[in-house]
Amino acid sequence: MRLARFVCCMAVGLGSWGCGGSEGDGDGGGDTVTTLPPGSGPTTEPATTAEDSGGATSAATSAATTTGPASSSDGADGETGPAVYFDVGMMPDGGGEGWCQPGMSGGMGGKDEPEFSFLWACNSTQGTISKIDTQTVTEVARYYTRPDLSGSPSRTSVSLSGHAAVANRSGGITKFWATQEDCQDTNGVAGIQTSVGNAPLPWDQEECRAWHIPFGYSSQRPVAWAPGEWNSQSCEWENEMLWTAGRNGSGTDAEVVLIDGDAGIVVDTAAVMGLKADQYGLYGGAVDSEGNFWATGWATGNHLVRVDIDTMAVTVWPGPSVIATSHWYGMTVDVNGYVWNCASRVARFDPVTELWAVSNELPHWNAGCMADDDPNGLLWLGSQGLLGIDRETFAVVHQWPTPTSYGVSIDFYGYVWAVNGNGAHRVDPSTGTVTSYNGLVGAYTYSDMTGFALNTVGGGGAAG
Repeated sequence: MRLARFVCCMAVGLGSWGCGGSEGDGDGGGDTVTTLPPGSGPTTEPATTAEDSGGATSAATSAATTTGPASSSDGADGETGPAVYFDVGMMPDGGGEGWCQPGMSGGMGGKDEPEFSFLWACNSTQGTISKIDTQTVTEVARYYTRPDLSGSPSRTSVSLSGHAAVANRSGGITKFWATQEDCQDTNGVAGIQTSVGNAPLPWDQEECRAWHIPFGYSSQRPVAWAPGEWNSQSCEWENEMLWTAGRNGSGTDAEVVLIDGDAGIVVDTAAVMGLKADQYGLYGGAVDSEGNFWATGWATGNHLVRVDIDTMAVTVWPGPSVIATSHWYGMTVDVNGYVWNCASRVARFDPVTELWAVSNELPHWNAGCMADDDPNGLLWLGSQGLLGIDRETFAVVHQWPTPTSYGVSIDFYGYVWAVNGNGAHRVDPSTGTVTSYNGLVGAYTYSDMTGFALNTVGGGGAAG
């Protein structure tokens, strides 16, 4: 039985941590693997959309480059690096009920280390998704996201089991397994055929794709896993559900969809009416600790939407009215349950009081945003550099120079990532040191691309 991704799991009498699965990321050993030679992927990409104005293309490379340390707006805080968000959480002689507990980001690869930690970045213009090892800052796999190879993927989400789902702007949701041992032998060739490195296999050969659901939307942006249910006997997350949303045309309605994450089938839908008219509909999505879906629209003055996971009831609130830009952009939910909208300012919504708090203008316009797991911690924002702001006072605590980016995420070692164009850039939040992987193609990923945000709100909490 493989160790679930966000699990502290231990067997009595074993000399090392584990739950029957091998240590490491599981992508390089075991079954036969068929790969294409480097550089054999697509060489012609469709035009970049206006949404991806920063998305340059380049040939894939495997080398990581490090720059820094950089200077902070308020000076370095003296820390030598980010904290690792793990601990054993229990005495190493446990057994019986409760011996296996949720909340451990990335599973256990030995002592305090996660079993694996990946960032899943969309190569939007190439129609692929890249799986990046956050420790080595290398690409370990690349997959097509739609059968016609032209879905224009832009949002990813990672479940508490570690499996990734990707939404295609042009319609369609695809799930990929976390590690090779999860993959199924389905193509008639003995062993597991899957991509290793930066070259995707043809659609009908790839066996680490769990399922694909076609949708006929003209715009399909948000995707977000719900936490699921923890089974302390099997040491796994079960009944993991997946949210997405879509729209056809430039009307004022949208459809929110709930998907069975195991079976890859639509469970229920909810109509959201009265949004501001634009071509995108619901733009960003996230979940709270109960698995309810939160989303915002892109148009000026748009609304905040919540869909209840049990009843599919839709609640709509007016968005914050004070903003100097044309629209809100990034959104996330933090460990306190607050919902955030991000752009030239940040706006914090309290679901209990149903009130907004809005910051003053920030040093630059911002795209994606994500909060760390400290209840009194920081919100990280990316675009023309990386900002870390105090979530209570809205004061800028860190301002690190990084390549222009849309997507921002945090990995399970505490590093902050900025993604756009040809690069995924890992930033030490304490020093501003940047380590880059520059082998992406027209990348645009703004979402929970590591699973950190979901684990923060719904994974049992990070120990440490």
